[in-house]
Amino acid sequence: MKKILTCLFALMLFFATNTVVFAETVAFNTKTLKIHKLYCQWAQKCTVNCIQIEKKKR
Repeated sequence: MKKILTCLFALMLFFATNTVVFAETVAFNTKTLKIHKLYCQWAQKCTVNCIQIEKKKR
């Protein structure tokens, strides 16, 4: 019984940590629909058509 509870707890902990979503701020060009990291040279040059959004990763 103790082994079963330990295995269930380990599985619950594993699945709980894998469902965390990480968000990263990126530059999204609304004209070309391209996504750039903020340190990218094209994102730094884009001032008219770019907006900053959160890109979510699993």
